[in-house]
Amino acid sequence: MNRLFEPERSESAANPVGRDVSDSSRALTESTDTSKLIAFYLPQFHRVKENSAWWGPGFTEWTNVARGRPNFDGHYQPHIPRELGFYDLSYVEPIAEQAALARKYGIHGFCFYHYWFSGRRILERPAENFLKSDIDIKFCLCWANENWTRTWDGDARSVLLEQKYAEGDDEAFIASLIDYFKDDRYIKIDGKPLLVVYHAKEIPNPKKSFAAWREFAKRQGFPDLHIAAVDFYDISAPEVCGADALVEFPPHKFIGSESRPDRSPVTTNPEFSGRFVDYRKMVAQSVNRPVPAFRLYRGIIPSWDNTARRQNTATTIINSNPSLYGRWLRYLRAYTRTEFDTGEDNFIFINAWNEWGEGCHLEPDQKWGLSYLEETRGSSFYKRDDAAEQSIEAARSSAIDTLTHAFLDSDPATDARTIAEKLSDYRPPSQFTRKLSGILVRWPWLHRTVKTIFQKINA
Repeated sequence: MNRLFEPERSESAANPVGRDVSDSSRALTESTDTSKLIAFYLPQFHRVKENSAWWGPGFTEWTNVARGRPNFDGHYQPHIPRELGFYDLSYVEPIAEQAALARKYGIHGFCFYHYWFSGRRILERPAENFLKSDIDIKFCLCWANENWTRTWDGDARSVLLEQKYAEGDDEAFIASLIDYFKDDRYIKIDGKPLLVVYHAKEIPNPKKSFAAWREFAKRQGFPDLHIAAVDFYDISAPEVCGADALVEFPPHKFIGSESRPDRSPVTTNPEFSGRFVDYRKMVAQSVNRPVPAFRLYRGIIPSWDNTARRQNTATTIINSNPSLYGRWLRYLRAYTRTEFDTGEDNFIFINAWNEWGEGCHLEPDQKWGLSYLEETRGSSFYKRDDAAEQSIEAARSSAIDTLTHAFLDSDPATDARTIAEKLSDYRPPSQFTRKLSGILVRWPWLHRTVKTIFQKINA
């Protein structure tokens, strides 16, 4: 058996959306977008001795998922899978099923999280099984180089597995990846393997480390590496750390004060001290982000809710749905068509394919079914003569219009023009705001105090 549980499949999910790509008539009026969608892939759906020791016998990410409970009326928890069931990634068959589903709905490749601690690897089996297989999908690796902690966020406290960045690690690390790089399915740009680094500034001297990686790769016959750092608050441009590009990684940089809901849900959990984010406002921040002077691979999330991991201190994005996700993705495709033309690295990163413990997955669940995947596939078609899909500014205007109507649907008494003007002014939080937000999240008691003071000031 390679499944823990196969749920009963319903004929359709709530709010089915999307298009039938078999409709040949669209070829007369529509073009196909060529931007490449890469979905982050979590391998923590199989048992390893470390997780059993730290979290209890038999722990996998499904253990987190199953214990999520609603914090307010209408809160969608827990997230239960549909088509693929509660799979076990110690077997290769579920990965083949995932890849087939991903390809069908327009995903170019998976970006496997890679865990490496001074030669010690963990959760490596899914990627190794994939490498040994003939599964037909592109892939790359993201070095998830944060500490493993009991808070699931790389915090320096309560460390379970520490990144030491010891002497000799640079060459040892990149040497361990060469077999992956040599695979024909590995994503490359002009022959250079794409390597994503989750938190580049955690590396003591990232410029030096990246240079060492590049030299080693060249000695192995590659022209270079194409290093992309995740767009954290402490990186203003890729050259700051010696990378070639940044990867946008929502919800990072999109969960400041501007993205707070106008009306937060009334919580039913008296212990809850987490925060809420309005998906509609976050999308507005994304589409209003100025075009930078460097290579930025745009990013998107279908939803986000880490209640399963942090019941009482969760960050929960509300007002998300497949339709808004689809409109956001259409904007990002227009952005990428304009900024990247038809280059080999016209990437858009999706967070994520299967982050079930963070409520952030394209894989079908019991509530939405295939809807997010259908929107993903449908976004690849655009009308040749539709100005709204031909430029960044026009696509932004179309997205703001969609978001305005989403607000009107929930509050018809509001003024459409006022809403549109506000949405057009939203921007990602400043670097100072993001740092302050990060501090508050790490210290719940301080977060509660500041929240109480803020509420009294604005009462």
